[in-house]
Amino acid sequence: MDYFVKEQSIVRKIWGKSDTILFIFAGAAAEFALNKAVDWLYFTGKLPSDPLGRLFSTVRYARMIVFAPKEEANKAIDTMRKIHSAVEENRGATIPDWAYRDVLFMLIHYSISAYELLEAKLTEAEKEEVYNVFYRVGDRMGLKELPSNYIEWLPVREAHLQANLQKSAFTADLFKQYKKHLGSMRFKVLIEGQKLVCPDKVKTMLQFSDFSLLTPIVPIYKVSRLMKMDWLLKGILLPADYKDQINDLDVYRR
Repeated sequence: MDYFVKEQSIVRKIWGKSDTILFIFAGAAAEFALNKAVDWLYFTGKLPSDPLGRLFSTVRYARMIVFAPKEEANKAIDTMRKIHSAVEENRGATIPDWAYRDVLFMLIHYSISAYELLEAKLTEAEKEEVYNVFYRVGDRMGLKELPSNYIEWLPVREAHLQANLQKSAFTADLFKQYKKHLGSMRFKVLIEGQKLVCPDKVKTMLQFSDFSLLTPIVPIYKVSRLMKMDWLLKGILLPADYKDQINDLDVYRR
């Protein structure tokens, strides 16, 4: 069977565990809120009205690409492009190519930072593998000006952070929606988690401190996974309505 992502790929390990995925989207939720093209997410109204539902919808597509046979993965990528094209047609405008790249760049950055936070440092070869997978996703979607490798991508990613982020009314409203749908306690955990994986530029713009209250908790959480007790912490920190969906994210259970 020919897969879009090789069965032994580090990308499968990253996207095969619920806690890593949740940190990926915690970080992306912060950066999304600052992106200059965030108004596109408000055009359909789906993100502000149901940020958690949007998260799991996005995860389904991402995991289909990571774990499905190549033909099915390509169909999923093509479907994503068609969905965005329909939104563009309805709005009568075109999503900037740099905005598509920004989303792709978020997936690359947070895949690496979340895994390194919860698991282990990646080798340069593994980082290259992460980049290559998402490069092929972007290439299939028809994105232009994608760096050919991870090393070339690093300064481009930094340039995008400097050029394409701004704090706006959308930023404030999205964080308001996050708090509404998560509740005050879980929202606080979200913020503390974002501090651990977001780039300095994002943290500065959101006025996050460098210290996260979760820093001393992460080692304890890692031990809880080894003892099969991580489900207890997840049950406390995550909405009960999404328990089954969160459990379904674990392909590689310890």
